[in-house]
Amino acid sequence: MNYILKLPYALIRPVYERTHFHTAVIDEISRDELRQAYRHCRQITREYAKTFYMATRLLPNKKQRSIFAIYAMCRHIDDLVDEAEDLVLQKKLDSRQIPVMLDQWKSHLIRTYNGEQIDHPVLTALSDVLKEYNLPIELPFQLMDGVCMDLTKKRYETFEELYEYSYKVASVVGLMVSEVFGYDDEKALDHAVQLGIAMQLTNILRDVGEDLKRGRIYLPQDELRKFGISEQDLFDHKIDDKFRDFMEFQIQRAEQYYSDADPGIPMLSSDSHYPVAMARLNYSKILQRIRDNDYQVFTHRAFLSTTEKLSIIPRIWWKKRRT
Repeated sequence: MNYILKLPYALIRPVYERTHFHTAVIDEISRDELRQAYRHCRQITREYAKTFYMATRLLPNKKQRSIFAIYAMCRHIDDLVDEAEDLVLQKKLDSRQIPVMLDQWKSHLIRTYNGEQIDHPVLTALSDVLKEYNLPIELPFQLMDGVCMDLTKKRYETFEELYEYSYKVASVVGLMVSEVFGYDDEKALDHAVQLGIAMQLTNILRDVGEDLKRGRIYLPQDELRKFGISEQDLFDHKIDDKFRDFMEFQIQRAEQYYSDADPGIPMLSSDSHYPVAMARLNYSKILQRIRDNDYQVFTHRAFLSTTEKLSIIPRIWWKKRRT
């Protein structure tokens, strides 16, 4: 019994220490410019993707660094569009300049893939990643297409439309990081797509209130009508039985995508099992937290504490031990 209790703690302690104090993952790099580039990418990941960041700390150093670079690239693309949109609203930028900015970044990506060194920390780190892993350039291009949908599309009539968006902004990220995780069976990629959909649906349900502030409603319009919920109900932050039933329907669909993604985890390289399982379980727990908050997603953002995120590790270890 003592052995069972000690082993999960032996897993938790290194994750906590590496998350807060460990520097070898970056400091072992000899080139100063590359070391600084990875530090930049790690800081972005730690700041904007706390759950994902904590999970990656279970990976070997090289894989950690690569994940930081991929996430930072994805975040830069997302921020490029969001910041440009804000500037347009403030009348500090002409909307016609946004496609020019995106084309410039796409050009930088192409040159990086072709082996050129671009003076940008994210691209410097990405260039190093591309020496080790095959990341099809079509994937970041699809991500750019998805992010650009936010410039023109504020509503989604059906779940099929929302699925397309979620695939482009989330599943393609899963496909990229899967190349770093490593896999024994290409079917793992299908499950990576499902996990991406599940996580994006979780984001959408968690961020309903924040999205309303930007005039966006990602919830399928036809399903809102089916449950008798109007847009004004959302803007009025109305929580009644109809809204609870609607949210529960959405949550159960997201949970099904998580379940469908689970068979892909054992298909990954063994050193990636724990990190992916940790990210999956902690992210899916946000859905239960929404339930616990009585579906209050307008003024309260569901989240997990660091302790709650770490507490999932013994469960992962015990489940793996029994299989």
